[in-house]
Amino acid sequence: MLTVLRRDAEIIARGAVDAMHPGTAVANALESMEFSGEIYLVAVGKAAWSMAGAALKHLPRPIRSGIVLTKYGHVPGPLPGVMCLEAGHPVPDDNSYRGTQAILQMVRNLSSTDTVLFLLSGGGSALFELPLCDPGKLAEVNSRLLASGADIRQINTVRKRLSAVKGGRFALACGEARIRALILSDVLGDPIDIIASGPAAPDSTTSAQALAIAKEYGLHDPEILELLARETPKELPRVESRIIGSVSQMCRAAEDLAREQGYAPILLTDRMAGIASEEGRNLAQLLQKNRRDHRKIALIAGGETVVRVRGNGLGGRNQELALAAAELLAEIPDACIISLGSDGTDGPTDAAGGYADSHTLRELAQAGVDYKFTLENNDSYHALEAVDALIFTGPTLTNVNDITIGLLG
Repeated sequence: MLTVLRRDAEIIARGAVDAMHPGTAVANALESMEFSGEIYLVAVGKAAWSMAGAALKHLPRPIRSGIVLTKYGHVPGPLPGVMCLEAGHPVPDDNSYRGTQAILQMVRNLSSTDTVLFLLSGGGSALFELPLCDPGKLAEVNSRLLASGADIRQINTVRKRLSAVKGGRFALACGEARIRALILSDVLGDPIDIIASGPAAPDSTTSAQALAIAKEYGLHDPEILELLARETPKELPRVESRIIGSVSQMCRAAEDLAREQGYAPILLTDRMAGIASEEGRNLAQLLQKNRRDHRKIALIAGGETVVRVRGNGLGGRNQELALAAAELLAEIPDACIISLGSDGTDGPTDAAGGYADSHTLRELAQAGVDYKFTLENNDSYHALEAVDALIFTGPTLTNVNDITIGLLG
C-alpha cells in the first residue's frame, strides 16, 4: 500500500508542478495582448528560457531583439533571435551585472510605438541586478540588515534603492516604450512590486521608510544614505502587468490531480510560511486526526517555509519538512508526506524535495541514521538519501513556491 501511496504522491506533486509550466500560461496571455511597433523581448528568472520559448511561438510577428537572463544550467538550447545568458543565483555575480547591462543597452532609446515584452519569474532579484554602488558595499549592507534581524520587506525597501533596475527603475530605462509584463509569482500573495523586487512595478515603499530603516539598523555610509534618499517611481502608466502563474494556481492543480487519483482533496493553505520542521509535524498531526474518517484524503499546502539552522548538514526546506514528519507518520498506517520546490531545486542540493511515510523512521534506523541528531544537524539530504526518499526532477523551468501533499490511503 505504501508503494501505491508514493506513486500517487509523486503523480499529484509532480503533476501540479508540471501544470505551472509557463508555456501554456504565456501562450494564453499573449492571445489577448496587442503589440505595436517593434517587439523587444526581455526574460529574467529561473523560468526565463521556457517563457521566452513560448512567447516566440505565439507573438504576432518576429521580435526585433531579445535577451534571456537565467540561472546557470537553465538554458537547454538556443532560441532564435535571442541572446541566452546565465548568471549567479542566489547571489549575484559578474555575469548578473553584465547580463543586466546588456538588457539595459538593448532597451535604450526605444520609441513610444515600441513594445517590451518583459517575462519575469522567481530568482530575478539575484539574476537581474546592477548596483548603483560598489557591489561589495551592497553585499555588506545586505549582510548587515540580515544579521540585525531586519525582515524581508525592510531589506527590499533598502535594496531597491541601491539598484539601477529594481523598484520600477527598469521600466524607466525602457524610455517611451510600452511594457507588457507577464509574471510567474514566487511570492505569497503575488505583490508585483515585491516579485524580483519589482523591476517594472510602481514601488509601494518610500525613501523616508528606507532612511528610517537605515537609522534603525545603523547604516551610516554617506553614499548609501544618498541613494536611499532618491525616490522610486510611484506611477508607471505605460506598464501592463499580469500574474500568469502562482502557488495558488499550483494548489488548485493539485486538488484536481488528487481527485483523479481517488482522494478527497483538502486545501489547507497556499501561504504556508512557517518553520519547515514544525510544518512537517503539523501536517502529520492533521493526517492523524483525519485517519478516523476512514477515507482516502489528500491534504494540500503551498507556500515557502524556512529552515531554522542549528547544524552544518546538507538539505533544503522541503527535505527537512518531510524528514521532520517521519516520527509521527510512524504512528499512522498508510500515510505519507511529499514536499517539492516547484523549480526543481531545494536549498543548496540537487534534489527537488523529499518524501516520508509510515515506514521511513524504521528504515532510517535500519540504515544506521540517528534520526534526532540528523534533524538537529539540518542534514535531511543524507538521511533521506539513505532510504531512497529524495525526489529529483532536475530544473523544471518554472518557479511558483513549493507544494506539499499529505496522503491517507
